[in-house]
Amino acid sequence: MDMRVAAYAIITDDAGHVLLAHWNEGRHSAWTLPGGGLEEGEDPEHAVRREVREETGYRATVAGLLGVHSRVIPAGRRIAESSEPLHTLRIVYRAKITGGGLRNETDGSTDEARWFPLAEVRALRRVKLVDIALEWAGLLDRRKAR
Repeated sequence: MDMRVAAYAIITDDAGHVLLAHWNEGRHSAWTLPGGGLEEGEDPEHAVRREVREETGYRATVAGLLGVHSRVIPAGRRIAESSEPLHTLRIVYRAKITGGGLRNETDGSTDEARWFPLAEVRALRRVKLVDIALEWAGLLDRRKAR
């Protein structure tokens, strides 16, 4: 079984917006949290700060751990062709912007970063992790998100 460990951030502003990144890989695309896979030997908090910077242009600081989501994707449902299932561990942090400015990533797995009012998130095509993390952060009632 393959394994992927990744770190993601929930970042909100004082006006009730959440920062999301548009994941775009092949024929698959959806809004997701800024974040991504850990590099070999990388600390998860460092990874989430690096990923936020790469995908959104912002510098961020970690404000706390919200949770770890574990999921096994069967081989036949993986995006990349493989005969092995994929076990994903997704570490989700609350984070705050400390500098930088909004910009889109180039040459990466995301192609846009944008602030969304929390009330508009339910209407977006998004990965399930967005709802899970917003619920952990106390920002979304998951029953209403479906």
